[in-house]
Amino acid sequence: MLINTVLCSQLFSMAALVTSRDLVTMTTDENHISGNETFLDSQFRYSLFPAFYGLVFILGLLANIYALFILRHMRDAKAMNEIRIYMTNLTVADLLFILILPFWIDYYRNNGNWNSSEALCRIAGAMYFINTYCSVLFLTVISINRYWAVTRPLVAASSDCWRRGIIVSFIVWLITLAATAKQLTDRGIQKDGNISRCFEGYHNQSRKEKIAVAVAHFIIIAIFFVVFMLVILCNVLIANTLLKQPISQPRPSTGRRPQGTKRRALRMLCAVIGVFVVCFVPHHVVQGPWTLAVLDLMKWNQETRQRLNDAHQITLMLMGLNCLLDPVVYCFATRKFRKYIQGHLRKVKDGKACSTNTTITGVSMKVKHQNELVSVFEDSKE
Repeated sequence: MLINTVLCSQLFSMAALVTSRDLVTMTTDENHISGNETFLDSQFRYSLFPAFYGLVFILGLLANIYALFILRHMRDAKAMNEIRIYMTNLTVADLLFILILPFWIDYYRNNGNWNSSEALCRIAGAMYFINTYCSVLFLTVISINRYWAVTRPLVAASSDCWRRGIIVSFIVWLITLAATAKQLTDRGIQKDGNISRCFEGYHNQSRKEKIAVAVAHFIIIAIFFVVFMLVILCNVLIANTLLKQPISQPRPSTGRRPQGTKRRALRMLCAVIGVFVVCFVPHHVVQGPWTLAVLDLMKWNQETRQRLNDAHQITLMLMGLNCLLDPVVYCFATRKFRKYIQGHLRKVKDGKACSTNTTITGVSMKVKHQNELVSVFEDSKE
């Protein structure tokens, strides 16, 4: 009798469980939690991320402060006004991310437990988002600017570059901050037992909330790949235009052949696309399947879910590299930037201070024979 009672009780429990699972798929019961309630984690990140982000913090802080120093001293190069504005804004976005890295380092050192306030969690998550998509948008703007200057040099030179740079930068920041507003207003800390996850741990939310999170992620992914295709198109057209130009005759103004200019220009294009391919594309490729896996919206086996989560953690590290690679893009984007660094390093090596006069002389190179076709990657007006 006791055995029969136990068996009946077990069967009733199983039936109730099956019924409740069916109701989740057929209704929008927000109070029911679907799927596996265990947080999908990758333990290696708690030892790898603090070391990696510590290195990015030190090197990125030095590189981007130095980049700001150079961009400030390039203010007298009139041909550089617009591109310098974009580079300055991109550097500021990188610095915002670098300055919140100590909080993320502490988070990972504590095995994914956020010890700071809710407000700091929201700010840290917002800065991560701002850095990622400001970098994407400003690199896109730089590519469009280079495309316009190569294919429409006279129109680009005749317009108000400074005003256009300010307006475009304002629009980029407005779009990014508007997209970040939700992260600043929504709850950032998710409770996972006695652990406080910062912008993680959505596995304990209702199915309706999970679907909303997934939809937001897929919209961002779709927009990113549209922007990435635009960057590819601009840079392919720039390369095609440059390669079609004759390289046999040297320039009257400098005596140089354009072949070296084209080579430097193509390196710049590769640098921009390289930042996208290394830092941003892997993350957005993995982000979609990972979102479905971590929210348990797809019934994948545990091994597949774990591999997706491990891959996602690696792509997060790659995105952090953009703070170090952006200054490299500046070097390829303009010869003035490279020449200033070379001149400054020579003076430091010789033990001489870089005076204001020599700084201005080094970067304020006049363009001769304005009627000739001069590459925008050298000393041309934009």
